[in-house]
Amino acid sequence: MDVKVGKTFQLTKKLGNGAFGEIFHGINVKTNMEVAIKLEPSSTKHPQLFYECKLYQYLLNDSSVIDKGIPNVYYCATEGEYNIMVMDLLGASLEDLFNLCGRKFSVKTVLMINDQLLSRIQYIHTRYFIHRDIKPDNFLIGTGKRTHKIFVIDFGLAKRYIGKDQRHIPYKEKKSLTGTARYASISTHLGLEQGRRDDMESWGHVMLYFLRGSLPWQNLKAQNKKDKYERIMEKKLSTSIDVLCKGFPQEFATYLTYCRNLRFDEAPNYEYLKKLFSELFVKSGYTMDYYYDWTLVAEEKKNNKDNKEFKDLINTLNENPPPQYKQQQKSNQPSQNAQKQ
Repeated sequence: MDVKVGKTFQLTKKLGNGAFGEIFHGINVKTNMEVAIKLEPSSTKHPQLFYECKLYQYLLNDSSVIDKGIPNVYYCATEGEYNIMVMDLLGASLEDLFNLCGRKFSVKTVLMINDQLLSRIQYIHTRYFIHRDIKPDNFLIGTGKRTHKIFVIDFGLAKRYIGKDQRHIPYKEKKSLTGTARYASISTHLGLEQGRRDDMESWGHVMLYFLRGSLPWQNLKAQNKKDKYERIMEKKLSTSIDVLCKGFPQEFATYLTYCRNLRFDEAPNYEYLKKLFSELFVKSGYTMDYYYDWTLVAEEKKNNKDNKEFKDLINTLNENPPPQYKQQQKSNQPSQNAQKQ
């Protein structure tokens, strides 16, 4: 494939299809740096790429936070029949890694992921946006020396919750479900306008999904999407937090209870929630060594010829082992301040 994008980039191969277009691997022909290139037909009825591009640029524009977990954008334009965005090439999604690990993550791995992602979500919120589609597919690990870092992508459904008048958006009802039903908050199912609390609750559902292997409201039979959403909502409402979190540390139930009790326009106490889990991490005797479950699985399977499905992923993970940070090994606990990551 020899297709130029702008004056600097070249498409090399297709990586897959996104929700609103195609994603390609590419290179910067001047520096040889690998990039991801998203293409969206310019004729599409509801173009989204430029909105997402502007949002990435806005989120990156804050020098007070060094580790934002937001990919860089290098180019955004319309060329021929396509809207184009060139951005950092990232690694596998947490959903891919979850599948590699047999669809179960250990408590240690979930806590190490959470240490980064609570700060990621907090940062997005401090920039006056809510993501509205918190799910494993939208969290990707880095490449090369950044494989231990987790990035947030896909801001196509993100929404500003603080208006230009510096007021919180108004409470509304009878809203259609925005996001992914599996991880959506109960308030979202009930048709309420989303706020910060809904991102936080969705993240709680994702953590339980990782720990349990599945959620009680998965694989429900339904005749259509509306019926499916109804059944998912009914199952969420009828599944108590204690039942959902049974067999796992109490802190997960505490987190979910806290998030579900937040008012629509209330700011979550991020530091309280980080401390809740950092204390669990220390109490459990874990080390912040970035040896996630997928790191160990990749090491175990690197010489197994039967792993054709995950061959490329296993090779990539083994080529980039986690860094050994002396400072983090000394402290033996997660960070508690998004500004100091």
